[in-house]
Amino acid sequence: MSDKFEKLYKELVERVREATLIGSIESLLGWDERTYMPRAGAENRANQSAYLSGLMHQKITDPRIGELLSELERSPYMKEEYSNEAVNIRELRHDYDKLVKLPQRLVEEITKTTTMSQGVWAQARGKSDYATFLPWLEKVIDLDIEKAECLGYEKEAYDALLDTYEPGATVETVSKTFSGLRDELVPLVEAIANSSVKPDLSIVNGDYPVDRQATFGREAAAAIGYNFESGRLDITAHPFTTGIGPGDTRITTKYDPKFINQALFGTLHEAGHGIYDQGLDPEQYGTPRGESVSLGIHESQSRMWENMVGRCKPFWRHFFPRAQKIFPEALGQVAFDDFYLSVNDVRPSLIRIEADEVTYNLHIMLRFELEQVLIRKDLKAKDLPEAWNSKFKDFFGITPPDDARGCMQDVHWSAGYFGYFPTYALGNLYAAMFFAKALEEMPDLEEQFAAGQFGQLKKWLNEKIHSHGRRYRAEKLAEVVTGQSLNHKPLMTYLNKKFGELYKL
Repeated sequence: MSDKFEKLYKELVERVREATLIGSIESLLGWDERTYMPRAGAENRANQSAYLSGLMHQKITDPRIGELLSELERSPYMKEEYSNEAVNIRELRHDYDKLVKLPQRLVEEITKTTTMSQGVWAQARGKSDYATFLPWLEKVIDLDIEKAECLGYEKEAYDALLDTYEPGATVETVSKTFSGLRDELVPLVEAIANSSVKPDLSIVNGDYPVDRQATFGREAAAAIGYNFESGRLDITAHPFTTGIGPGDTRITTKYDPKFINQALFGTLHEAGHGIYDQGLDPEQYGTPRGESVSLGIHESQSRMWENMVGRCKPFWRHFFPRAQKIFPEALGQVAFDDFYLSVNDVRPSLIRIEADEVTYNLHIMLRFELEQVLIRKDLKAKDLPEAWNSKFKDFFGITPPDDARGCMQDVHWSAGYFGYFPTYALGNLYAAMFFAKALEEMPDLEEQFAAGQFGQLKKWLNEKIHSHGRRYRAEKLAEVVTGQSLNHKPLMTYLNKKFGELYKL
């Protein structure tokens, strides 16, 4: 490689890393805003975050980056399609061409508005006060529509937003995937509902002191591979994970002293995200090769650890005795099979993050449909509660008693994350594909879980998925790892087998 191209590539990486550093500071402020910041500091935090997002946008859309990319696209670096350099150049071009379409004014306004909106949402949700949240939601929707118009799209504005989180995905492709999944999910939900097997939910709705939940959740997260030497676990209103940078990944959870599932499986879920971030190549930090490939793939990691590992029988063969010692009042006299069935209860429920493995994807499909009509302006934000309740009744046969447990339950819309929700269901599809392949290559994996050994799966995921960064797009990565294109069959095979046995179908 000539000195000329080496110097150009070095300059490109340095410039991009400078922008990434600004973004990491903004991420830290965002983490603080959702964990420890006093509510009265919301406006100042919004101004801080807006300033940083604008500064980052300036850096990443600097015309010099476009010049460097143009030069390097003609360089010998591009001869090897999946080399570090070729991947970084190609993916930075993709990012640059999108970001230069966004005015700095809009970037700053979105950041400031959504920072304020999340604070209003958190307080309004606590009171189930949709009227207070409504004007902020209207602002956020208008800004996301403006963003989509700037980015451009072929068919629908929603496509531009979806592509932000899952590059290459469109309403058409996602709808097709979801349709096949729903066709097979609904009969399974009905069969389980008609089963004579009924879990005893008093087991998971017992006396679970928060301090002991925190101890147990931390132990479980560490056991599956979340590194607390380079990570934290804190409390928030709506659990999330933030990767600040190499050596600093932060996860959060939420406790209910009368319900063990929320914090325990929520912690395992966020630990899965954290393990992914901790598995990225630190040498490639600040470049696409050091970033996660998509939110769908990221979600595949959290859902795998939460459900396919955390809710499997071998996992609890190891952890149940420990759980009985930590929670003797709730679990001391409970039989193992009864507990295992209770943490795998399947039934329509109000809250997405507490939903079981079978019905969870229906929650996502509901949001996917509502997001589209909101972005098309076919549904006004003021009419969202009524539309939500009607659609929820169609999907689940129940009506939310209030907006806090209805259309206000998720933080995403207050944060402007339209297009994000579909990645959760895509994550379940990818998780099933990856987990099936892992079991194929490591047939004794479940025996390892029963012995409290989770390192081999973590190592496999590190090597097969995390370490690649954005070397491959999501669907290509799935093909490279599993030999299959994205489809719903592995997930349905997994669900039918597990729940068919549990519910004697």
